[in-house]
Amino acid sequence: MDRLECMQVFVAVAEAAGFAAAARRLRLSAPAVTRAVVALEQQVGARLLHRTTRSVRLTEAGERYLLDCKRILADIEEAEASAGGAYAEPQGQLSVTASVMFGRLHVAPLVLDFLDAHPRMRVRTFFVDRVVHLIDEGLDVAVRIAHLPDSSLTALPVGMVRRVVVAAPTYLAARGVPKQPADLAAHDAIGGSQTGGPDQPWQFGGPPGDGARQLVQPRVRLLVNAGEVSIDAALAGHGVTRALSYQVADAVRAGRLQIVLAEFEPPPIPVHLVYAEGRKAAAKVRAFVDFAAERLRRTLAAQA
Repeated sequence: MDRLECMQVFVAVAEAAGFAAAARRLRLSAPAVTRAVVALEQQVGARLLHRTTRSVRLTEAGERYLLDCKRILADIEEAEASAGGAYAEPQGQLSVTASVMFGRLHVAPLVLDFLDAHPRMRVRTFFVDRVVHLIDEGLDVAVRIAHLPDSSLTALPVGMVRRVVVAAPTYLAARGVPKQPADLAAHDAIGGSQTGGPDQPWQFGGPPGDGARQLVQPRVRLLVNAGEVSIDAALAGHGVTRALSYQVADAVRAGRLQIVLAEFEPPPIPVHLVYAEGRKAAAKVRAFVDFAAERLRRTLAAQA
């Protein structure tokens, strides 16, 4: 096998976590798969896989090399597709990343509609609550909810989301509606921490017409590391919590949650579609960005 074929075999072994499974997927013999990986390890001068009688797992060098292999193979597929007209007709595989909850609520539905509209496309989603490096991790498009630093990537704005404080109407009827951020000291709060550490102070704007910023540390009775849990707790009447407006839009619209302290909200957070290459992007990327931008702008405008 040549080096590219060995790379394809290595990727298949890594994804299948086994030589036999990779051999079945590639319709090769198990010895041929083993020889290809050994040849690749000799070429790169490093062990790529830890092998035992029960498992196959990547070495540290193998983890890095796997990302490189995927990127190289994707570039080759892209080059072949472009030579065959892919820059005019969307085709091939597209990888899209977003945060978990935004991905589930808004990106996944538009991906399904995009696939219906483009039958020659395949899409891989990667929903995770961390910033993903597009180039290093072989991804095409990201939905970012943040103020973005300068970079070589193209960022297309599609809307804004607000940081809101919400509680169930039953809770507010029993405990009263806070009129200013300092009133939260008399309320039960549901806090959030990705790291498991203490909840950070809640940020608010100053009084209407005042550009000052207020930091308030509410009395947190429940600390969670997942936004869905804090929202569920608020829906059940356990206190006030913070959320991004898109996360609670349906519950607010249905009257199950009520936004409080709206006049003290901090500045809204921009939402962008981020991708590489700009106007030189392949048709599959440009087609998805155009499709997603229109949908997300309508959705976020309706939730503003």
